[in-house]
Amino acid sequence: MTAQSTPRNPVTVRVFTQRFSSTPRGARLARHLAVRRLHAWGVPYGTDASDAVALIVAELAANAVTHGRVPGRDFELRLTRLAGTVRVEVTDTRSGPPRPPAPDDVRAPHPLDEHGRGLLLVDALADRWEVVDGEPPAKTVRAEVDVDRGCADH
Repeated sequence: MTAQSTPRNPVTVRVFTQRFSSTPRGARLARHLAVRRLHAWGVPYGTDASDAVALIVAELAANAVTHGRVPGRDFELRLTRLAGTVRVEVTDTRSGPPRPPAPDDVRAPHPLDEHGRGLLLVDALADRWEVVDGEPPAKTVRAEVDVDRGCADH
């Protein structure tokens, strides 16, 4: 007797990885390329998912440039498109203090503070996020956004 196999939908995984200079220009370019890549992957410009990923990339890239910058070293953006999810990973080359807080430790800054709102935005926009230590001297902030099932998967 032969067991019948259940038809399965193929899983399409798309990955985009790019290094950027640890400068404000590099952070802007990371955001721009992320949105273009998402659009090519079937997450159209202007959708909630595209806008959320754009803001997450902007905040994490700005943090990498501002707080994780080591002169002469770049930061890396990795986007992964899985069925129903986009994962954003920004890796910089500073693993020592100050380390970003864990998701449960993010606190709102004082209203007059000029900094400290970036991870609040990430926390509000991402469905999941975490800080991962890499091979020293590196750390990665990883965030995932569940995309609308209506997006095509090209």
